[in-house]
Amino acid sequence: MARTIAVANQKGGVGKTTTCVNLASALADMNYRTLLIDLDPQGNASVGCGIDARALQISALDVLQGECDISEAMVQIENLGMDVLPSNSDLTAAEISLLQVDGREYRLKEAVEKIAQQYAWIIIDCPPSLNMLTLNALTAANSVLIPMQCEYYALEGLASLLETIEQVRNSVNPGLEIEGLLRTMYDSRNNLSGAVSEQLMEHFGERVYRTLIPRNVRVAEAPSHGLPVLRYDPASRGALAYLGLAGEMLRRNRKRHTG
Repeated sequence: MARTIAVANQKGGVGKTTTCVNLASALADMNYRTLLIDLDPQGNASVGCGIDARALQISALDVLQGECDISEAMVQIENLGMDVLPSNSDLTAAEISLLQVDGREYRLKEAVEKIAQQYAWIIIDCPPSLNMLTLNALTAANSVLIPMQCEYYALEGLASLLETIEQVRNSVNPGLEIEGLLRTMYDSRNNLSGAVSEQLMEHFGERVYRTLIPRNVRVAEAPSHGLPVLRYDPASRGALAYLGLAGEMLRRNRKRHTG
């Protein structure tokens, strides 16, 4: 059965989508059957995997509205060795349509349960807001990975996200865990990066991943080529960091199961 991880932070520009694409790619490269779910109407995770989001006939929207099965909407990305449930700006319509549906927060969970046996990992890219799409992701997930930019406003909004996770835990998904906090866009030359990093470690301890994702031009360039950085420049610092993150996540998961 797949471990399903929602990657969420309502603050934009923290490397959320970049983390989803590259973490999924790293897990696939390690021969784990991996599905990436793009639940952000911007469709950036889809584009980052080489999918033309504007040309989609069916997408995550159709799955959430119950108009098709999740397996019909998924796209096999053969050169990356993983599957993607793509989205585009049409997904914005789900925000309105789901409000009128009973059990609306369970739509993604019900869809994912049909195919969860086929995968080891399912990574969900959430929109940068706490809305109905994010609620669907948190309801479907086993845990939440929170990317945090090591800048002045890093902790802004984190309290709201943690509060939302607690509310979801108390209502629709009692098993929801915090997978961890990931420090992104880290610049070792910047004193502020170090100070914010220390603050996160002080507040959250072992929940903070040891792996640091550095500021890296190759990571920024890769999406324009429709590739994860692990394929665009596998020797780059960014690619090695995401491989390190995948390895650390696998070790944590093994520890969780062995106690």
